[in-house]
Amino acid sequence: MRLLGWVAVAIALLYPLHLLATWAEKRGWIYYRKKRGSVTVGSAFLEIQSLMEPSKRHVLEQRRRDDFDDQESGDK
Repeated sequence: MRLLGWVAVAIALLYPLHLLATWAEKRGWIYYRKKRGSVTVGSAFLEIQSLMEPSKRHVLEQRRRDDFDDQESGDK
């Protein structure tokens, strides 16, 4: 029964934070659920890996080309 109380408290605290974050995302202040940021941790690790393993550099260059093409097609 004690566990049920803790779960209820957690929900009571987290749900308003979820609503606040959803509201802030709709206003464009943060990225929460629907939108993604342009920089990911994976891209940062790929950059480091391309320095240590030159064979991975082609993956990084292709990803940059794809990002550039996406930006170009969005401008038209």
